[in-house]
Amino acid sequence: MSTLRDLVEEHTGLRPVDIDHLHRIAGDWQLLSDLSFADLLLWVPIDEDAESFLCVAQVRPTTAPTAYLDDQVGRIVGGPEVAHLTIAYRQGRIWREGDPVWYGDTPARHEAIPVRLRAADGESGEVIGVIGRDTNLSTARTPSQLELNYLTTADDLAQMVADGTFPPPRRPGETTSAPRVGDGLVRLDASGKVTYASPNAQSAYRRLGFASHLVGEDLAALSGRLADDPLEGTEAANRVLAALGGEAPSRQEIDARGATVLTRALPLMPAGVPIGALVLVRDITEVRRRDRALITKDATIREIHHRVKNNLQTVAALLRLQARRVGIPAAKAALEESVRRVASIAIVHETLSMSTDEEVEFDQIIDRIAVAAAEVASTETPIRMRREGTFGILPAEIATSLAMVLNELLLNAVEHGFPPPGEESAAAAPAEVVVSAYRFRKQLHATVADSGRGLPADFDAERGGRLGLQIVRALATGELRGTIELRNRAEGGTEAILVVPLTKR
Repeated sequence: MSTLRDLVEEHTGLRPVDIDHLHRIAGDWQLLSDLSFADLLLWVPIDEDAESFLCVAQVRPTTAPTAYLDDQVGRIVGGPEVAHLTIAYRQGRIWREGDPVWYGDTPARHEAIPVRLRAADGESGEVIGVIGRDTNLSTARTPSQLELNYLTTADDLAQMVADGTFPPPRRPGETTSAPRVGDGLVRLDASGKVTYASPNAQSAYRRLGFASHLVGEDLAALSGRLADDPLEGTEAANRVLAALGGEAPSRQEIDARGATVLTRALPLMPAGVPIGALVLVRDITEVRRRDRALITKDATIREIHHRVKNNLQTVAALLRLQARRVGIPAAKAALEESVRRVASIAIVHETLSMSTDEEVEFDQIIDRIAVAAAEVASTETPIRMRREGTFGILPAEIATSLAMVLNELLLNAVEHGFPPPGEESAAAAPAEVVVSAYRFRKQLHATVADSGRGLPADFDAERGGRLGLQIVRALATGELRGTIELRNRAEGGTEAILVVPLTKR
């Protein structure tokens, strides 16, 4: 299905600024649809005489049955069927005349609302499209007080669409998902007094500590009085006053008595005359309670990682002290290797302690491990460490084992891949170890390659007696559920190829 922009650009000559306004309409018109109890269809003319129209967007009400079972987007209509759209487009006024029409077995009432884009100087601009407001009449009955207030407010907003003052400009990062009409609606007159409050809105304010009925209350003063934080209360009051003055302030949360209510204030200015404001409210107490619980949980997990990192560093320090006191070279070397292994795990936990979730950016971890490995090189010639590609973001359970595997491979490369001091190297290439990584088909491919002397002729990876290689094989095939291959490079040196699946277990 083509997008609104695709359809408009393909069939019309509307400017980018016109298309952006149509997008704002489609992003905020669920409010108008719910208040109208009607389907809204956005039509644009595809000829100069506005006798044929293309439907580029559609929204169904959540407060009433739809008039259309089938999607209308992409449909082109003309002739008598769009006479009401033509009149609204040419004359720039809302069309409400005419008898009900039938869509199959469903009777519906047609209305047409011109979509006007106001000029940059604030003057009335040109009409760029038409909103068809089609109401399913199969369940028609005497409207309640709530429905009458909904319809009255919908007519005011429809006139603002025709004037070019609705929807208001959207602020960066602001969404249109909440609150909605069914969450709670408060209507204010020009003085800021409540003329109507839906039952859900009344309940939301009762959670904030206001037990009386809202009708007749000054909502700005009431919001400022209820908030626990005086500054928050002042801000909530100012937002209501701004809406009464014709502005469209951003959404505001009010916290009081352990409850949280999200509010959105919209000015009502049909024909450019301020007549009051519409305030949508939603009780989000449970949502914020869960958010706080998650924040607490995340903070606890980060603190645990921080403590694990500290404990591992303590263990490494103790092993380092023990190594200094050991006189047997083999035992001392074993303890120093253990220090480096513990340190590689500590790096992962240190990164996790600064992360907001159980995932880490692995590139910075491998870079630190590579630097540490280069420092233990026993050759007189410095070994250059280099990384190609990116590991990306990895979950903690993969990162910890992968860090240990790569640490062992890097240590093997710098300790055994190059000749010790005093021994001449047959390799013409400079001493270098390259760590490369890329992702392919939900697998991570990592390679550690050196330009050293290569593997000995009698080398057997499966039967190698070194503890480091045993750790590599055990982690690669066990914890990581992958494969590991060590082999000589054609251009000289050794490479270890590790393939790790990234799918969940």
